[in-house]
Amino acid sequence: MTLINSPTILAMAKSRTRQQYRTQLGIASDVLQVCMGAGIEGTLITKISRYANLSHYASMESCQKLIDAGLIESTKIQKNIVYKITSKGINFLSEFQRFQDLIKEVNIRY
Repeated sequence: MTLINSPTILAMAKSRTRQQYRTQLGIASDVLQVCMGAGIEGTLITKISRYANLSHYASMESCQKLIDAGLIESTKIQKNIVYKITSKGINFLSEFQRFQDLIKEVNIRY
């Protein structure tokens, strides 16, 4: 049996093709949820990275996009940058979750 015809390799290849990747909107939602869970104290980028399952660089990039959109804000406290969700971000997250619920009801993949 060759390596390419190995059942383990074929199973891995099949599972890779079925892997679903998150959209930018899904990533933004995850980042907003982490910030929302942190409350008024805000959260550090390391916590966002961990709970949103993103690299440090991807977390920083996503946070900057959300800051530019006015959905989160950043504040420098001593040596750390703390990220907090804004009221606009809370409204967006609420509406996005309603949208996700509707999509699940209709059974559409977006």
